[in-house]
Amino acid sequence: MLLRQLEYFVAVARERHFARAAEACYVSQPALSTAIAKLERELNVTLINRGQNFEGLTIEGERLVVWAKRLLADHHGLKAEAAALRSGISGTLRLGTGPTVSTTMAQPVAAFCALHPLAKVKVCSRLSSTELLRQLRNFELDAAIAHFGPDDQSGLTVVPLYEEQYVLLVSGDKLAPGARTITWAEAAELPLALLSPDMRFRQFIDKAFASSGAVATPQVETDSVASLYAHVATGSWASVVPHTWLPAMPVTSGARAIRLVEPDTTAQISMAIHAAAPGSVAARAFLNVAAGPPPERVFDVDSPDVGDLGGD
Repeated sequence: MLLRQLEYFVAVARERHFARAAEACYVSQPALSTAIAKLERELNVTLINRGQNFEGLTIEGERLVVWAKRLLADHHGLKAEAAALRSGISGTLRLGTGPTVSTTMAQPVAAFCALHPLAKVKVCSRLSSTELLRQLRNFELDAAIAHFGPDDQSGLTVVPLYEEQYVLLVSGDKLAPGARTITWAEAAELPLALLSPDMRFRQFIDKAFASSGAVATPQVETDSVASLYAHVATGSWASVVPHTWLPAMPVTSGARAIRLVEPDTTAQISMAIHAAAPGSVAARAFLNVAAGPPPERVFDVDSPDVGDLGGD
């Protein structure tokens, strides 16, 4: 069994198309098909349902592709570990996050790159909760920073980082100028632009609205926090954003950030890496930076005095 056979098999499972998989692996389609057929003979199982085109993995293929991904990840990890022992951590750290956490990512990334100047970081910041977990478990990401519930932690090492709080972002004459707080029930009565329901942040705020006996019915839904800011800036909508966005994307003149109360709601933001040992050397190093003990810890995120932010 050769590693390239596993690479071809995983590529077909990912692309669900022989020609695209061959293109991704920089080989001809006949060479890819021949290598996978040889792998099937060595394992004595059929991995792929074949017709005129790719028709999905067999039951055996669905089971064994997990092993193939693990073996390839271990091989990549072995090479990265050896390179780190020679000259320090290099290569690319693949980091995933939900959209609301992407601004706080910059602090630990800066600290990681300062400690490991040969390393690069690729951040994917617009992943749904389901897709983020899938890529992390399938070794397509090395680490992720997001909301992780109890049901999300199977096969992962999850380390808490900070508590995320919620504020209402509003502009125009939607609220009295001196208002410093607003209840969730009151906010539900405003015209709203919110993140899409597949985002974990949206699920948390929907629960907060429900706990106050209200239901939010946004007129606009988006997968981008920056888009929320743009919609609020028109004066037509209010939105709910995490407090950590305020220093990175200050509210503009005419807009205000107002603390949401009744209930006072927070959500735990954590970092997760694959629990398989020894795992990615870059992921372990990044975890040490993001969640290490003081003074190394760089994820100390304080809650701002929301009432003092924004324009008039």
